[in-house]
Amino acid sequence: MSRIGNMPIEIPNGVTVAIADANVVTVTGPRGELTQRLSRRMEIQVEGSVITVRRPSESREDRSLHGLTRSLMANMVEGVTEGFEKRLEIQGVGYRAEMQGESLVMRLGFSHPVVFDPPEGVEITVEDNTRVIVRGADKQKVGQVAAEIRRSRPAEPYKGKGVRYEGEHIRRKAGKAAKVGAEM
Repeated sequence: MSRIGNMPIEIPNGVTVAIADANVVTVTGPRGELTQRLSRRMEIQVEGSVITVRRPSESREDRSLHGLTRSLMANMVEGVTEGFEKRLEIQGVGYRAEMQGESLVMRLGFSHPVVFDPPEGVEITVEDNTRVIVRGADKQKVGQVAAEIRRSRPAEPYKGKGVRYEGEHIRRKAGKAAKVGAEM
């Protein structure tokens, strides 16, 4: 029995849900429109202001898809109403970020600036030259963009310099220790 899959999804005011053939779901709200093709095996029903997902059998595959389908639908509804955001921190002497038009320009200790152009549907803002905020309606796209920005210079374990998620803990390593009492 799927606890997540059996939970109904409330549709807030101002949000419309349309289900086309082959379970292509379109959710429209104040923050935009999201379309996603979900598993054909799941039965998705919209009754009033509630979405329910049912599975056709108790097979292992259907049980797996039941919770996944419901979670994807819930994320679409939440995305078009509230949106999602990921926060990144930049740490290091001289490391900073700024917006130039739509592009994010980061100086991360390389000989050149790192330029990142966000895809459509994702908005990037910079606070205090060291905090980058990625916002959008699609949870998957927001997470992917944040991961790509972090990948440009991941935080290293010796000094902790680089790009990290806000609140992420970097396991620190001890540096090379000097030999005590070494004779020449």
